[in-house]
Amino acid sequence: MTDLVTLIDYKAAEGVTTPKSDAQLNFIIPSVSQLVKTYCANSFVDYYSTNKVDTINVNWGTHLIQLTESPVNSIVSVEERETYDSSYVTLTTTSYEYYLDSATDSLIRTTGGTTYKNWARGPGAVRVTYKAGYASLPADLRLAVFDLITYYLKDEHKERRSIAGASIQNQASTSQRNNVAFPDHIKRVLDLYKNF
Repeated sequence: MTDLVTLIDYKAAEGVTTPKSDAQLNFIIPSVSQLVKTYCANSFVDYYSTNKVDTINVNWGTHLIQLTESPVNSIVSVEERETYDSSYVTLTTTSYEYYLDSATDSLIRTTGGTTYKNWARGPGAVRVTYKAGYASLPADLRLAVFDLITYYLKDEHKERRSIAGASIQNQASTSQRNNVAFPDHIKRVLDLYKNF
């Protein structure tokens, strides 16, 4: 797993010049990176230059399948099998057998390029090998990750805490109903990149 930001990136963005919090940050950065990847259901950087393989179960007649990572940069191969015990057959764009809808990171099964055709049904009916993600995070997502690291570094996620006999009351992190408790400004950015 690749971290979304590095310790050097974070310290440069926040203007931190001392190694005072490095040990704590070295723990928080991978944790926040995984938290963001899990929440958004997207790894963002892990498959930019490494192949991602999705094996997709098709349970009903459909000409559309959604890939798990985004944005899709390139399709390496698309394979389909008619039955669970048969071998995969490679589909090609030169024969117009599938089309990548890059707006939704979905594959559309076509026949001859003019009409739709349903994907084969069954467990593991379609296997797609592709590359997806970013060489480096978009600036707004990067800022949200930095803010989330600071949020945990400064214990802002705790509503009430005591320090040397004094009590600090942090306001609730969100005003949004049914929120997972990210601060509003961070959640708004993460939701822009969330795969549903």
